[in-house]
Formats: sequence, C-alpha cells, structure tokens
Amino acid sequence: MAAGKGTRMMPLTANKPKPLIEVAGTKLLDHVLDLLRDAGIGRIVVNVHYLAEQVEAHLADSAGDFDVAISDERALLRDTGGGLIQALPLIPDDPFFCINADNWFADTQVHALHRMAAMWDPAIMDVLMLVVPYERAGNTQGTGDFDLDDDNRLSREGPKRPRPFVWTGIQMLAKHVVTDPPSAVFSTNVFWDRAIINGRCFGLAHDGDWFDVGYPEAIALTEARIIGG
Repeated sequence: MAAGKGTRMMPLTANKPKPLIEVAGTKLLDHVLDLLRDAGIGRIVVNVHYLAEQVEAHLADSAGDFDVAISDERALLRDTGGGLIQALPLIPDDPFFCINADNWFADTQVHALHRMAAMWDPAIMDVLMLVVPYERAGNTQGTGDFDLDDDNRLSREGPKRPRPFVWTGIQMLAKHVVTDPPSAVFSTNVFWDRAIINGRCFGLAHDGDWFDVGYPEAIALTEARIIGG
C-alpha cells in the first residue's frame, strides 16, 4: 500500500511520498521490500497515487529482484479497500499478503509472514491480521484496535474503548472477501467487518518489536529504540 498522501507525516511528505521517508537511513518502502525478500516472496503489487513517479522510479532502482506490478490510482485515490479491489486482478495468489508502508518492526526467531502462512486455515479464515499487544505498540497514537479471544478470533464490538491489541499494518486476505465494493473509495474496514460478523477474522500476536512511524515525531523515537538495540 503506497498510494496515500501521507497527511499524518506532513510536512515531510510535502514533496516526497511517505513510503520514501527514511528511518535510520532506510526508506520505509525498502524496509517492506527487505521483509518480503526475507520471507521468500517474489511477486509484489504496489498501488500508487501521490507522487507516483517517485515511487515507481524507486521501485525500478531497488526492486529489480521482484516481479513488480503497479496498480495505478493516479486518476482516483481509492483508500485501502478500493485500492485492493482495483489491484485484485494483478494478484495471482489466494490468499495474499497486504502490507502498509508506515510501520517498522523486527522479528524474534521465526519470520512473521512465515508464522502467518503457517497459521492460515482457509476452512475458517477470510482475514488474518498480525497484531501486537498494546503495551508493546511503539509510538501508537491510538487506544488499541481489537480484542483477541482464546481461539485467536478478532472482534471490536460495542462502543469505542481501549482494546488490548493493535493492528500492525500486515494482513492476509482470501480473495473472495475482497468483493462487493460499497463505492469506488472505501476502507478495508468493510472487509474486516464482514469477516468479523461471520467469525472468520483472526489475529496472530506479533512476538517482536513494532513501531508506528506514520507521523514525524515517531521517526526519532523509533530510531532511538532500534539504534539503541
């Protein structure tokens, strides 16, 4: 997911797309590419809109070892759900990973994407999110996104309140849940809500570090943690 305007990251994104912002000398997009390389993933689909030419040029320089397809949203920024609807014909695999480029994390022993792939069960799952306990969600500005039950099902029923798990920006989705768009522009929350209602939205707790780097102040906070070990 590389199409957004990066409004939370202003003024750093006035002339640079958020995926090309650097943390500890590494661009956010490159951090995601490294994650995918380490997991053995070879084909990626990248959506673009804001300063799309910069993202495309960087991919040409830094993603030559991937089979890259571009989902072009220059004409209309479709938000996350609409972006997935447009990109779906370019995605060969079912299920597939979807990753945001505004987080920074590290694994402990087993690669997070490998853990997710091993947990995936098509008989019961439409969505599988990597989540992190709220107390270990570095730099988060929220109060938690989900509850996680003993069967690893995610929920968020009831009024807005603090919840114990934060979504990391990494998920797996079955293709059949990415359907019936309510409009051209909408959030992935539509797919999540459908899966939650049907008991088919699951979570896997991340066992490593995770940092929200979606706003300027979070960059220095994250660097202090990762450089300091």
